[in-house]
Amino acid sequence: MRANRCRVGVSLAAIALALAAGMRLSAQPEGPSTTPVVYAAEVDGIIHPVTAEFMTGTLERANEAGAVLVVFTLRTHGGLVDSTRDIVSRMIASKAPVAILVAPGGARAASAGFILVLAADIAAMAHGTHIGAAHPVNAGGGDQKASETMEKKAASDVAAYARSLAETRGRNVTLAADAVLESRAFTDVEALKAEPPLIDLVAADVADLVRLVDGRTVKRFDGRETTLETSGATIVTADMTRRQRLLSAIAHPQIAYLLFTLGVLGLTVELWNPGAVLPGVVGALCLLLAFFAFQVLPIDTTGLVLIVFGIALVIAELSVPSFGVLGIGGAIALVMGSLMLTDEIPGVMPNRALIVALALALAGVMLFLGRLAIRSQRQRASTGVEGMLGRRGRALTAIEPGTPGRVGVHGEIWAAVSSVPIPADAAVLITAIDGLVLTVAPESSPTSGGMKS
Repeated sequence: MRANRCRVGVSLAAIALALAAGMRLSAQPEGPSTTPVVYAAEVDGIIHPVTAEFMTGTLERANEAGAVLVVFTLRTHGGLVDSTRDIVSRMIASKAPVAILVAPGGARAASAGFILVLAADIAAMAHGTHIGAAHPVNAGGGDQKASETMEKKAASDVAAYARSLAETRGRNVTLAADAVLESRAFTDVEALKAEPPLIDLVAADVADLVRLVDGRTVKRFDGRETTLETSGATIVTADMTRRQRLLSAIAHPQIAYLLFTLGVLGLTVELWNPGAVLPGVVGALCLLLAFFAFQVLPIDTTGLVLIVFGIALVIAELSVPSFGVLGIGGAIALVMGSLMLTDEIPGVMPNRALIVALALALAGVMLFLGRLAIRSQRQRASTGVEGMLGRRGRALTAIEPGTPGRVGVHGEIWAAVSSVPIPADAAVLITAIDGLVLTVAPESSPTSGGMKS
């Protein structure tokens, strides 16, 4: 009996151990998913530090997730060379191959965007798109010959960079250089049919590109070859953060200058009309946003100094009788400084007419508000003791020299004295006040001065 009980206990213990082992096995995490992952992101706008931050951040997340491919859908007029070089460096160092797709139809990747297309592991374009026109622009002003020399140096440097990328990627070196030195642009058909081609394929969108590159062997920048396996891949979309979207929206020369102008105007209105609050708050907010944009955009210090100098001249015109010389000089300084403030970004031409119009409008509004403020300060007081001087009244009693009488002023009765006889019911003007006694003179007296009603 005891032996049976022992066998039953051993059997129950064995069953319990088996169940526990099964539970542990079922609780173990499953192995890594075999479904390939493709990261996709859109870049629509100027290539600047915010764009570089977004693209490099996307590459880092894709590499951490083990993505097999990163696709950037690109639409840009151009951008900063330094930001472009930063992006290219991260693309080259990326573990996952990087594809640049210029899409949808009608889009373009000019200037800095063309460099990114050359640097990609896979360069693709949608039908009806074009790339190229990568000649750098130097808008620093100054001596014309020096400016031309600097522009040639910059163009030569960017052309060498483009040739290096094209040669390493096996793309057309001659056309890459022509896009920089001669500002040539190429359609999707021209880019694909060139010998050797500038791009690898034509795709309608990201899904079409992912389908077309499945099984394709890609040669990386360091010479290694990778075969892409994108069949059934999960496409993960990467978006900009709110901060990046805000900075990217305001990081445009025209938007930044508009914010700067509204900021200066708002603070000017607040200074001329203290306590209005709203113009000051809006002006300060616009200035802060403008300064954020100026941190992203290349700005000319000389232009900023000219703007400040122009504002100072406009303010000086309000208090110094210069017959308009200071005002005109201030307006000219504002216009010149505004044109020089934001260097032209390659592919992005600021609207000069808008900048000139805003500068002139700013100068005009400041002069108008200043004139109103000074005119109000020069007006005679209308209340208190000062407001009584020059007021018209009527003698209620006869007033003799040395004998006070009474006068009525605005429904009030005052004691009054005069150095000349004034009959009762005569019109008088107040010339002085001593406590509660008025000094009056006949209204027709040549010494009575101006009058107020």
